[in-house]
Amino acid sequence: MVGWPHAGGGGSGVRIVRQALGSGKRAFRAPCETPPGEMAADRRKIPAIPAAWLRCLPHTARFQSLAMSQPTYRIAPSILSADFARLGEEVRRVTEAGADWIHFDVMDNHYVPNLTVGPLVCEAIRPHVTAPIDVHLMVRPVDRIIPDFARAGANIITFHPEASDHIDRSLALIRDNGCQAGLVFNPATPLHHLDHVMDRLDVILLMSVNPGFGGQSFIPETLNKLRAVRARIDAYTARTGRQILLEVDGGVKPDNIAEIAAAGADTFVAGSAVFGKPDADGGYKGILNTFRDVLAKVGK
Repeated sequence: MVGWPHAGGGGSGVRIVRQALGSGKRAFRAPCETPPGEMAADRRKIPAIPAAWLRCLPHTARFQSLAMSQPTYRIAPSILSADFARLGEEVRRVTEAGADWIHFDVMDNHYVPNLTVGPLVCEAIRPHVTAPIDVHLMVRPVDRIIPDFARAGANIITFHPEASDHIDRSLALIRDNGCQAGLVFNPATPLHHLDHVMDRLDVILLMSVNPGFGGQSFIPETLNKLRAVRARIDAYTARTGRQILLEVDGGVKPDNIAEIAAAGADTFVAGSAVFGKPDADGGYKGILNTFRDVLAKVGK
């Protein structure tokens, strides 16, 4: 068990990595209080960190030395469109094909009109992947279930501001449980919720469809919203030196991902566009390589 300072946090709170030897389970866990002397000793024992975990981390100055190989863009296939009868195999195949994150949609049939999966499924797929699990909570209220997903192996947890009575407290709860924290904005949700919590955020996720169902078409106005959030992030980074990831979810396909990236997104959730295009052998290298080939040309 080793620890290092929480990304964006301060004081003596440290992020803990637990590696259950022999089980294949790897997950970020809750921070703990460590005396300075022990913390220094821990740092000397830090093992090699899986590259997929590094792709989870924002480009803070504190982590830049660890994440030099971090790609400019991240692709996060959403298991909402995977074959649930063989979910473990699906997440293994998509990460073997090069997926950076696994996106995990949680719906409660209350905040959104659909019902999906909970912490038990997150815990079940955790042994199958070392890639970060990106949990998107579409539930109300959120605070009760945040610790459950942290214990189940989530690395990133995001929620909608409308689903929390105290946004700052919910963000703090995510970080206190050892995960990266983020806010999610529906297509018509205004951005003023960002005004006083940028220091709490590791990722901002913009919905480019109305949440609840996969397979929807990208809402073009999202491009303007992406530009607005990118401007906010860039101004914040210039002032503080700390970066925040900008993720987009909904209708992302090879024929529009370049335009979405040009508008400022660096992390892309794709569900049916990935899981609906398997290779002949059941893998997903073909579609993920297509996404990366398009992204490689952005800005050139």
